Amino acid sequence: MNAINLAEAKARLSELVDLAQRGEVVEILKRGKPVARLIAASPEKSRINIEDLRKATDGQREQTESAGDFMRRVRDGYRY
Repeated sequence: MNAINLAEAKARLSELVDLAQRGEVVEILKRGKPVARLIAASPEKSRINIEDLRKATDGQREQTESAGDFMRRVRDGYRY
């Protein structure tokens, strides 16, 4: 994590934004204490189309055993 004084951050904002865009975290200090953190923006999540989701899941069969029972069966099958 990079730490930089507020006055210097004002002068080097473009460079700091580039660092954040590359995935680095830049902490901005005021009188030696952290007051802000500059990080890359996360992309907006797209909305889920319910009809497409239903089409994808309609053909799946319903689970008849618990996940724990399934994992035990798989594990024990490989063990012996």
